[in-house]
Amino acid sequence: MKTGSMDECILVCVYYGPNGERLIRRGGKIAKMLNCPLYVLTVDRQPEDEWDIEKSHYISAWKKIAEELGAEEFIIKYNEKRPVVKVISEVAKQKNVTQIVLGQTAQSRWEEITKGSIVNLLLHDISFVDLHIVSVSRELNVQEGFYEKGVRAYLQEGPEGFRLCFNHTHLDKYEGIFYKEVGTDFNNGIFKFLKDNETVEVLVVDDYVRDINERVK
Repeated sequence: MKTGSMDECILVCVYYGPNGERLIRRGGKIAKMLNCPLYVLTVDRQPEDEWDIEKSHYISAWKKIAEELGAEEFIIKYNEKRPVVKVISEVAKQKNVTQIVLGQTAQSRWEEITKGSIVNLLLHDISFVDLHIVSVSRELNVQEGFYEKGVRAYLQEGPEGFRLCFNHTHLDKYEGIFYKEVGTDFNNGIFKFLKDNETVEVLVVDDYVRDINERVK
């Protein structure tokens, strides 16, 4: 375990959405500067077996990033019915956390933690902790506008590559999420799926992924 000279400890709180990676990397940067332990926490009301594939993609990607940054632990609280503030406070006390990183525009019930009253509750429960409220970059919002909401899809292998399908059959090679480009009449966009426990994004052009090993950069 890392032990910085100031005995600091960082906790990053993430929820499902495109900002999780940015929050984890911000927390990792702070932890590196202070040479202190880094923890990542995500909380969900559902049990793990009820998660959809998109949630699983996010978790897989975040775990990998946390490992790359040398995080002590990636903490997942499944089937959690308590208020999120109580869960964060509990983990912060257990891990002797001194700084917490939160997203300014996190999704779902995590929006609550950016409201003044909820932040005050968190500070009341763990007054010894400093909060870092990280805003969403404008560049990320623009990028999101290029694609429609993701839908479940499948890839079937054929002579011309992997064909995108929306009906599940025994011929499916990969299952994932398809994000269609806005304003196109054809199935052009990004297909995101899990491969060898890693989140992979590949380009779809006119219903086909020509090279499954060519990743989107």
